[in-house]
Amino acid sequence: MKTSNKFTLLRVILAPVIFFVYSFPVIFKFPKDSIVSIVSIVVSLLLLIFAELTDYFDGYYARKHKEVSDFGKLFDPFADVLLHLSMFTIFVFNGYMPVILYVLIFYREFAQNFLRMVAAKSGTAIAARKGGKIKTVFYVAGCFVALIQEFLVRTSLGAKFNLPMDIFKYIGWAIFGVCTLLAWISFIDYLKNFGSVLKQVANDKGQD
Repeated sequence: MKTSNKFTLLRVILAPVIFFVYSFPVIFKFPKDSIVSIVSIVVSLLLLIFAELTDYFDGYYARKHKEVSDFGKLFDPFADVLLHLSMFTIFVFNGYMPVILYVLIFYREFAQNFLRMVAAKSGTAIAARKGGKIKTVFYVAGCFVALIQEFLVRTSLGAKFNLPMDIFKYIGWAIFGVCTLLAWISFIDYLKNFGSVLKQVANDKGQD
């Protein structure tokens, strides 16, 4: 496997690992301020930082070693979506992300995945466009804002320093709102640029 794809694979592997590490205290009913809960959130933060860094390194090595391929163009966004939807699922249950925004993003990502599959059938690999990359940046920002809120709760630092946690929550909601808006704007951009591929495959006489 190419070096760039190995970094992408790490992101795929880390998605369920972070999900479990973050959720471990909840699953086994440890108190929010227990040492297990605190270690859980700290490790989750560190793992997410590492996971997001792999996104930089897979692109870096793909360019450095000239490993850019159709497979990589599909694998990289898949890894991003798997990681971020895993995190968003956690945040919905914790109240850091409104469920309606999660559902809208969920629908968008599956629609985008369908578009990529259809394009791949016609021999076209849809790489991430500028709008999709900007959307991903806000996905990352939303994840860290939510994780930091949970860190402040589990370590009791929010209460200790009398921090405005409700305001932080609404800031997080606003970021996820921007994520949703950018996600759909970028999807419309993909449709505008690759919609002809979708029509071509849909009108193929060999289709069922």
